[in-house]
Amino acid sequence: MNRRVVITACSAITPIGHSRADICRSLLKGVSGVKALRDDGLLTRYIQSGVFGTVDYPIDYAFKRQHSKTMGPVAYYACQVAKDVLEQAGLDPAFIGSGRLGVAFGSTHGSPTVQRDIYRTFFGGSQSKFSSIGAVDYLKSMVHTTAVNITKMFGITGRVISSSTACTTSSQSIGFGYEAVKYGMQDAMLCGGADEYDTTTVAVFDNLLACSTKFNATPHLTPRPFDIQRDGLVVGEGAGAVLLEEYEFARNRGAHILGEVIGFACNNNGGDLVLPNMDGITLTLRSALKDARTNPEEVDFISAHATATKMGDVIEAQAIAKVYGDKPLVAGLKSYMGHTMGSCGVIETILSLYMLAEGWVAPTLNLIEIDKRCAMIRHATTITEAKIRIAAVQNFAFGGVNTSLLLKKFDD
Repeated sequence: MNRRVVITACSAITPIGHSRADICRSLLKGVSGVKALRDDGLLTRYIQSGVFGTVDYPIDYAFKRQHSKTMGPVAYYACQVAKDVLEQAGLDPAFIGSGRLGVAFGSTHGSPTVQRDIYRTFFGGSQSKFSSIGAVDYLKSMVHTTAVNITKMFGITGRVISSSTACTTSSQSIGFGYEAVKYGMQDAMLCGGADEYDTTTVAVFDNLLACSTKFNATPHLTPRPFDIQRDGLVVGEGAGAVLLEEYEFARNRGAHILGEVIGFACNNNGGDLVLPNMDGITLTLRSALKDARTNPEEVDFISAHATATKMGDVIEAQAIAKVYGDKPLVAGLKSYMGHTMGSCGVIETILSLYMLAEGWVAPTLNLIEIDKRCAMIRHATTITEAKIRIAAVQNFAFGGVNTSLLLKKFDD
């Protein structure tokens, strides 16, 4: 059974905006969401990187206490975009609890903010302090907190998938949701990912010498994917969700269709857990094309993973050239927001859907001088009017996990 899978709603909380209008305005005007790293009074004194992709606008969470009591910051993000999507989609409440709607949602490591408080209590001295650990703190901090808080808040009773594969977390969520609908296991899947602001995440990548450090005084000038002056990734925060539905189900209920997922592939390099691998990446890109029954020359736009690390960008550019040549426009959307960790795949999918609908491609921000080792592909360096019919969203994670999603402009 191979069923068509369409996207009928989406929402993102990003460092460059929450609404579609705000996000598109930021892309068109070249607005960066990267700001100075907030001083946490503890770790920041040891961290060389001083930048972060920050959500610095208020979000009006209208959650009842019965739902919010088990949420840490990451689950707040997740439940807000899920709420946005379900309201936008207009699903029948009876269907939401029918078992035919599932959730595929994850984060990099649950809520580090809550985890830090728990560890500080455990290792901070007297056993009497243990009483300060709340009864629901584990539920706030566990790695699948986003997925299960969504199911609890909205009464979703279908299957639950909670990926936690760093940078590929939410692209896996969309891919696994796509497969669940395509092969008849669910009629709809609410998919996405979220990650919150916390300096422990920066500290981890900073310790690996993977973070940007040269632009601490000018945060908006970093990250710089594919640029000769790039010096590492910028950690960020955010969330995104999409609703996937089986095409006939969506059409019969009169849903507005934003696009179609036509292909997905995920594999592992089977080797080094940090360095990207040309063979593994190219295999993933080709496997997604095969799943979509699409030729490389049919792809018009590629949302590159493009973290602005020294070797990651080079290997990705070479893999794109090997599979696609220099026809599709390529943009690194992390240049606007930093690397939003577990939410990057879904956010970049949503931004690609926006551009697909708007008829233009945003350039890679801060790409002033292209590294010659990355120059063999067609970089988007200015706002480019483009009729995108098929777009590819690719993400690659520590651990050697690679994903590629293929999206198509909807035409009945």
